[in-house]
Amino acid sequence: MNYTLARKNFEAYLNGYDRTDDKVRLKIVHTYGVVGQAANIARRMGLSEEDTELAKLIALLHDLGRFEQLKRFDSFEPDTMDHAAYGVQVLFEEGMIRKFLEDSAWDPLIRTAIAKHSDFSLNGVSDARTLLHAKIIRDADKLDNCRVKLADATETFLGISETEIGSQEISPGIYEAIFQNKCILSADRITAMDYWVSYIAYFFDINFRESMDIIVENDYISRIIRRIPYSNPKTAEQMREIERYVMQYAERYGLNVSAK
Repeated sequence: MNYTLARKNFEAYLNGYDRTDDKVRLKIVHTYGVVGQAANIARRMGLSEEDTELAKLIALLHDLGRFEQLKRFDSFEPDTMDHAAYGVQVLFEEGMIRKFLEDSAWDPLIRTAIAKHSDFSLNGVSDARTLLHAKIIRDADKLDNCRVKLADATETFLGISETEIGSQEISPGIYEAIFQNKCILSADRITAMDYWVSYIAYFFDINFRESMDIIVENDYISRIIRRIPYSNPKTAEQMREIERYVMQYAERYGLNVSAK
């Protein structure tokens, strides 16, 4: 595996898209952020150099399909395109993977990890090494999405201002899902606040103690929750309850991680 060569060819692929577009730029920065987080998780776990390089390569390619989605639809919404499936199609059915990796031995593992990185839940992976890397990319993706939710304009990834988000209410089913330790289906989100709460619910789908350590060390839970000015009094109180609950969940995570 030659990450430097893979990155060079990834940059060439990006030349087919408008790098000045805010959404495209967000996803480019996100991709490299996920590479960094995947390497961070692998090192904290004490994985081999080979597995660390493999995790970086998967991270580099995991959102390949996002750029075509943005070009065609100017949207991140899953009903416009299954970006993971499109990435798999381009890489493995059309053969682009050979631009990033000469050895085909890793193809089944990489294909599965990319195909499943944005699934609602991770199921159907029996091979231990493939499962390891499928979990790493899912955690690394969420970790850099924490940065996105703090650093990028909400208008870019959600199409609405922070003030508008905080003026809305949380749908009852979305609020209840938090206290059941559940992630939130895209189709169940109605209000902009539902979307914001769904980003908090991602923390219930973290696979490794090392990943949760990064979340706690960076205070991502409170920082994301407190980014929004909640002018709606009911929403403000609910978000305080959510913050307390999810912080307690993070503190307990180490005791329950062996069950994952």
